[in-house]
Amino acid sequence: MDIEDQNKQKQSDQTIIIQQIESKSNGLGIAGFIISLIALFFGWVPIFGWILWVLGLVFSFIGMFKNPKGMAIAGLVISIVSVILMLLVFGAILGAAASLK
Repeated sequence: MDIEDQNKQKQSDQTIIIQQIESKSNGLGIAGFIISLIALFFGWVPIFGWILWVLGLVFSFIGMFKNPKGMAIAGLVISIVSVILMLLVFGAILGAAASLK
């Protein structure tokens, strides 16, 4: 072996370590937050609002088990507020309908 072959062999034995910075995001928490916001605005649509509310609640709850938890917590709070608003609105509608009879 001459010197050139030895240099090629030394270069091929080198270990290259690439450190990738892992981005910290919580996809399910963000999805739960966005769906909960949409459910808050479309809660008055009976079936569509309920489906969105359930999806937002489930995604936010699952997102609570991953870091960062901020968006998942916000999604849970919005889901709880939207179900309370939906119950109040439909309760008022049913109460008004019952008082007309």
